[in-house]
Amino acid sequence: MSQRDWVAAAIHKIEADFNRSADTHLIPLPLPGYPGIDVYLKDESSHPTGSLKHRLARSLFLYALANGWLRQDAPVIEASSGSTAVSEAYFARLLGLPFIAVMPASTSPEKIAAITFYGGQCHLVEQPGAINAESERLARAHGGHFMDQFTYAERATDWRANNNIAESIFKQMAAEPHPIPEWIVCSPGTGGTAATLGRYVRYRRHRTRILCADPEHSVFFHYYCQALAGQADAGCLHHCGSRIEGIGRPRVEASFVPSCIDAMLKVPDALSLAAMRWTSTALGRRVGGSTGTNLVGVLHAAQAMQAAGRSGSIVSILCDSGERYAHSYYDPAWYVRCGIETRLSDAATAAAVAGAALPELQTARHDG
Repeated sequence: MSQRDWVAAAIHKIEADFNRSADTHLIPLPLPGYPGIDVYLKDESSHPTGSLKHRLARSLFLYALANGWLRQDAPVIEASSGSTAVSEAYFARLLGLPFIAVMPASTSPEKIAAITFYGGQCHLVEQPGAINAESERLARAHGGHFMDQFTYAERATDWRANNNIAESIFKQMAAEPHPIPEWIVCSPGTGGTAATLGRYVRYRRHRTRILCADPEHSVFFHYYCQALAGQADAGCLHHCGSRIEGIGRPRVEASFVPSCIDAMLKVPDALSLAAMRWTSTALGRRVGGSTGTNLVGVLHAAQAMQAAGRSGSIVSILCDSGERYAHSYYDPAWYVRCGIETRLSDAATAAAVAGAALPELQTARHDG
C-alpha cells in the first residue's frame, strides 16, 4: 500500500469511529445559592476513552495525517500527564501504530493502566518539565512522530465547527431557558480548548465570555496577567508541575492564546479538590480534579452575575472520571502526604455553593 493510500485508509478509520460515537451529555448542576442562574456541565467523561482529551487526540491524529507526518508502522510519541496519552493510545491502536507516552513519574497508576490497555508503552520521567525534550529524543531514536499536543492543540481543532466542543455546547443549549451562556468556564492544559471556545463565540457573534481557571502550580495565570499588561514573556516558568492532573503547566505552551480568554483566576489545589468532592457528591459519581477547578470558576462567575443582578446560564466541563484517581484524590492518605488540608476547604466550598463568598482568589480580566 502506498503512503497516500495508507493515509486515506487511516482517515477513513477515524471518521468511521467518530460516526459510531454519540455526542457527550450536557448535565444540569443545581446551585442552591444562585436562583436564576442555570449551570451545566459538559460531560466529556462519556467519550470512549473517558475524557475531554478524546476530542483533542482525534483532531491531532487527523491533523498529523493530513500533514503527512504519520507513516505506516512508525511509532507515535506524546508528552502527556495522562488523559491525552490514553486517548492517543486508543487512536494509535485503531490505526495499528506503536505508541509511546512520555509522562511524569507521578502520573496515576489508573492512567498508566489505561494506556497499556490500549497497547501503548509508558516512558516515565522524574522531571515534568523534561517530557517534551525526551519525547523529541525518542521520536528521533525510533524514526517516529512526536505529536506535541502542547504546540498543535489550538490549530488541530477546527474552531469554526466540525463538531468541536463549542459547537456541541451551543446546539445542546438551544432549548434551555438561557440558550446563550453568559460564561463558559474551562481550565488550561494545552490551552487548546480555551482557544477553540474563544474563537467560536467570536466567530458566531455570541456575547458569551470565556473564563479560565488555572490550578495553583501553573504558569498560565501569570502569563495572562503579563499579556494584559503588554509584557508577555513566553519564556516564564513555574517552579514545579501541577498537582491537578491534566491542567496547568510549568511553562507557557504555544497553544495557550491569552487573547481568546476574557478572564482568569488562580485556584488553590485544596479548593479545587474540595470542589471536586462536592461535585462528586452532587452527581453521585466521582469526577476528576480538573472538574473541581472548573467548579470554582463557575462559582466565581455566578457570584459576579448575582452581584450585578443578572440571570442567565453558565456552562463548564466535566473533564474526566474520578475513577482514574483512586490512588490520589480519593485516598485520604494522599492528602496527608501532600500536606493538603480538606476540612476548611470543604466548608468553604459548601458555603460558596449556598451563596456565600468564595475565599479571596487572584483574578484578572480583559477590559474588552
